[in-house]
Amino acid sequence: MTMNDTQDEVAIRTLIQDWAGAVRRQDMEGICRDHAADMVMFDVPPPLEARGLPSYVKTWEPFFRMSPKPVVFDIERLEIVAGDEVAFAIALMRCSSGEVGAIPGDLEFRLTVGLRKINNRWTVVHEHHSVPAES
Repeated sequence: MTMNDTQDEVAIRTLIQDWAGAVRRQDMEGICRDHAADMVMFDVPPPLEARGLPSYVKTWEPFFRMSPKPVVFDIERLEIVAGDEVAFAIALMRCSSGEVGAIPGDLEFRLTVGLRKINNRWTVVHEHHSVPAES
């Protein structure tokens, strides 16, 4: 939090930090808590697109299966822009992953989150995870 954060920016920062904490705990209820039922996610591994919470939940199953324990899911930098009804956040993040039998390694990735204020509460309507393309 910076000294110049608005009340909305503080609320969104808390929402994203709580979400990352829920990922570390493998708490699906906490992961989904502030997401719209019809949210859309673009992720690094397939599928290309997950629409709706049931599809979103399914994308976490392979992540948790392949993640070393304890799960690493850290926010390295987070920036937020909030209007009255919509907001977005961008973050650089780090997780550890690996395949069964492989040595786990750190994965740095980008996160973009789109939010709408629904019933006076910030709600994630879009989540996009990405990694730079390798040449």
